Amino acid sequence: MNAVDHPLVAAYLDAVGRETTGLPAERRAELLADLREHIEVNGVDGGTDDDRVRAVLAGLGDPRTVAASALSEEGAPGAAPTASRTGRVLALLSGSGLLLVLAPFLGAAVLIGTLFLLWRAPQWERREKIIGTVTGAAVPVLLFLGVGLGASGRIGPTELLLVAIFGIGVPVLGSVLLWRAVRR
Repeated sequence: MNAVDHPLVAAYLDAVGRETTGLPAERRAELLADLREHIEVNGVDGGTDDDRVRAVLAGLGDPRTVAASALSEEGAPGAAPTASRTGRVLALLSGSGLLLVLAPFLGAAVLIGTLFLLWRAPQWERREKIIGTVTGAAVPVLLFLGVGLGASGRIGPTELLLVAIFGIGVPVLGSVLLWRAVRR
C-alpha cells in the first residue's frame, strides 16, 4: 500500500489540492507529487498508525498554509488578494445587518454581494460558508417575521435597541467565526 491509501493522507492532499486551484496545473501536480514523496520518505503507508501519519502531516503544515506558500511563490492570481478578499467579506458581513435595518434595499444588495463573495472564496469550507450565510440572513429573516407576524407600526426604544443589537451582533458573530476558521 502507498501513502495515498491512508485516509488522513488522502484528505490532506485533497485539501491542498482544493486550496491550490489558482496554481497552473503542472505546478499544482508537482506540489502534490512532492508532498506525496515527502510523506512516503517519512515511512507513511496505508497501514501506518494514525498517530504516525498525523505527526508527518503536522510536520508539513496546515494545508492552507502550504497552499498559500505555493501560491505566493508562484505569484498565482488570487494569491495576494486572498487576505484582502477575506477582510472585505468579513467587513461586509459585519455591517450588513445594521445596513439592512437602516437602508433595507442597499443592505439587501450588500448582503447578496457578500454572500456571493463568501461562497466563491476558497479559504472557507462548506460548513463555514453555511454559518456565514445563516448569520448574514438572520437579520432580514427576523425583520420579515416581525413585520409579517403583526408587529405594530410603533417601534419604541426597547425594540429599536433589540433590533440594533441583533442587527449588529449576529453578523459580527458570523464574521468572528469565519475569521477564526481562516486563522486555523
